[in-house]
Amino acid sequence: MSSVEANLRWVAVTAIAPVAWGTNYYVTRGFLPPDHALYGAAIRALPAGLVLLALCRKPPRGAWWWRSAVLGLLNVSVFFVLVYVASQLLPTSVASTVMATSPLTMMLIAWPLVSERPRAAHLAGAAIGLAGVCLMLLAGTATVNAGGVLASAAAMVMSSFGYILAKRWSTDVDVLASTTWQLIAGGLFLVPVAAAVEGPPPAVSTSVLVAFAYVALVATAFAFVAWFAGLRHLPAGTVGLIGLLNPATGVLLGTALAGEALTVQQLCGLLLVLAGVALGRPTRAGRGRDGFPAPEPSPVAEGDLDAAGEHRVV
Repeated sequence: MSSVEANLRWVAVTAIAPVAWGTNYYVTRGFLPPDHALYGAAIRALPAGLVLLALCRKPPRGAWWWRSAVLGLLNVSVFFVLVYVASQLLPTSVASTVMATSPLTMMLIAWPLVSERPRAAHLAGAAIGLAGVCLMLLAGTATVNAGGVLASAAAMVMSSFGYILAKRWSTDVDVLASTTWQLIAGGLFLVPVAAAVEGPPPAVSTSVLVAFAYVALVATAFAFVAWFAGLRHLPAGTVGLIGLLNPATGVLLGTALAGEALTVQQLCGLLLVLAGVALGRPTRAGRGRDGFPAPEPSPVAEGDLDAAGEHRVV
């Protein structure tokens, strides 16, 4: 398998995450208790982490005890609470499009933290994607809640930093284990805070239980493993642009299932978002990280892709 084919495979794997997260807005807004953001975040994170722990069976070691705590706060605890709040305050399409401003943020953070200078195509994709986001956000027929927008924007900034930090720290551990530890740490932080602030856990019906199961297993456990696997094998610019599939999914679900109107302007914005994603695709072999010619990498077995950063082509 060529390096470009391998990277396209990782693009497909990574795309699972933003699509699942786009559905999460609809499920949270439509089926989960609106006044229990802390419990909602805890029930999303901790069961997902425990399921992954049963699969990987690896406890943290050394620096990963405190790294798990830091990443758990950034990528799970505070992030999940903010997303829960945004999902309850904003229409599905708006909640997901605000988060789509993350590609540029991820690129800017990745430059100093992991020495990934953004390519011109990535910057162009981010600009086009942002234009599409603005079209979708400003063309909506529903009232936009300012608090929801702020919660979504804060979640975007915090998670962008947390994702790049995870990319920098996770080279020495497998993706499943590092994802597991983050989810468990984040969930453990949330449980006592939820009990202190929100009191007893909310009563759950069968439909709410099914919704929580979907959010925890599909939109969290499965999605986060796919996302962090993508960050391991692809540059942050490419992964950030793949994240634009989040608003695309949110808009389509909001239109198809939640009865939200899709205007012509929003449709044009959606097409621009997809164009931005396309610009982030891996390019042909022989190009360096910044788009300049690079020497041919030494042959590496396909099974060694996790350890071979040379196979990451953008």
